[in-house]
Amino acid sequence: MTALAKEPLVVIGAPTSAFRGTWRELRDVFRQREMLGMLVRRDLKARYKDSALGFVWTLVRPLTQLLIYYFVIGKVLGAANGIDNFAIYVFTGLTAYTLFSEIVAGSTGSIVGNSGLIKKVYVPREVFPLASVGAALVNFTIQFAILLAATVVIGVFPFHEGLIYLIPSLAVILVYGAAIGLVLSALNVYLRDVQFVIDVGLMVLLWASPIVYSYSRVVATVNTDWLITAYTNNPLTLSVLGMQNAIWLHDPADVTYPDHLMLRLGIAFVIGVLCLLGAQRVFSRLQGNFAQEL
Repeated sequence: MTALAKEPLVVIGAPTSAFRGTWRELRDVFRQREMLGMLVRRDLKARYKDSALGFVWTLVRPLTQLLIYYFVIGKVLGAANGIDNFAIYVFTGLTAYTLFSEIVAGSTGSIVGNSGLIKKVYVPREVFPLASVGAALVNFTIQFAILLAATVVIGVFPFHEGLIYLIPSLAVILVYGAAIGLVLSALNVYLRDVQFVIDVGLMVLLWASPIVYSYSRVVATVNTDWLITAYTNNPLTLSVLGMQNAIWLHDPADVTYPDHLMLRLGIAFVIGVLCLLGAQRVFSRLQGNFAQEL
């Protein structure tokens, strides 16, 4: 007790220099990596607890969406015209979008969802949104394996130079998803409407990305330069296009991609890392009253 009494008091969320505060909190999160892994496993087990099919449910929603988009939008409304292997095209985009949406949606509710633990013991609060990132990555791995299996069955396995776009595309999704998730998880503690706004926002983002329609159609239809620029440089749009370039086999002459797609992904990643660092500082400033608000 004497030794404990001599320890200096540390205020959670106390103002510090940006670099020192970020470095300290990253170090604290790294020290809690075992707990982070435990939270990821708990997240996954809780999601499918008492379920007979377990992780199979991870595929039900995207596969249902795929069937609806393929038959209704692709065949009935004609969106598949001019898009080879439309099912692979759509499923590739859905896989990228699902990773992003699960990170953001899961992170947003992560602090409130773990309120009991947060009020009882101190751990770096960042581990809870990061656990949602880990759980989303596990689900993504399953969906991506199914996607690759589908390409093998159809005979269009993507063994080509376009695979270099895969890692940058995933990296962009991860940094932006984590950055947005950190900020929203903190805001959701103070304003619970945030989680409902995010549900609507993610639905809009699904249709604002070239998943069930082609980027070529957007370029041909929209005549406003600034709107095309904003649409193209949306990080999720770039990531979806990068994933499609990596996984979806197509005739390059029939498909339009933004100029310098790899460079755009690289710039988006750098900006995303800066956003992630900024998001961590915002989270750090807001976390001081978490226990009281919860």
